Amino acid sequence: MPNRADSLDTIQRELTAFARRARAAAAQLHPELSLVSYTLLAHLQDQQGCRATDLAAHYLLDKSTVSRQVAALERLGFVERRTAPQDQRVQVLHLTDRGTAVLDQVAASRRTAFEERLADWDEDDLARFASYLLRYNASGSARD
Repeated sequence: MPNRADSLDTIQRELTAFARRARAAAAQLHPELSLVSYTLLAHLQDQQGCRATDLAAHYLLDKSTVSRQVAALERLGFVERRTAPQDQRVQVLHLTDRGTAVLDQVAASRRTAFEERLADWDEDDLARFASYLLRYNASGSARD
């Protein structure tokens, strides 16, 4: 039976491999979307819009970095700025119809990839894996 240190080393190594694979897969899913772009679009969809400063704070990124990413997404027609109803000075980022469509397309492709990769896992293994991921992600900061 492996000891705790060996298990933690394995988890760290495998999660690193998972992240590397996710970045590579993102490039294959849509030619105009990086993993970062996909993540920002998904966050905007989840939040039903937010300010660029909120994106920077959530992901612990410099505002200029987020500004460049958002500008690129705007040029692609995936994101638009709208004035906040409660404060006309505030600009809120929202997905455009094109942004929603591309995000849906990528999400469907990702789901297919997961279904293929996990096709030989039984229901109990899938449920256990899902619960472990939920537990792992709930135990850390939302910005990890």
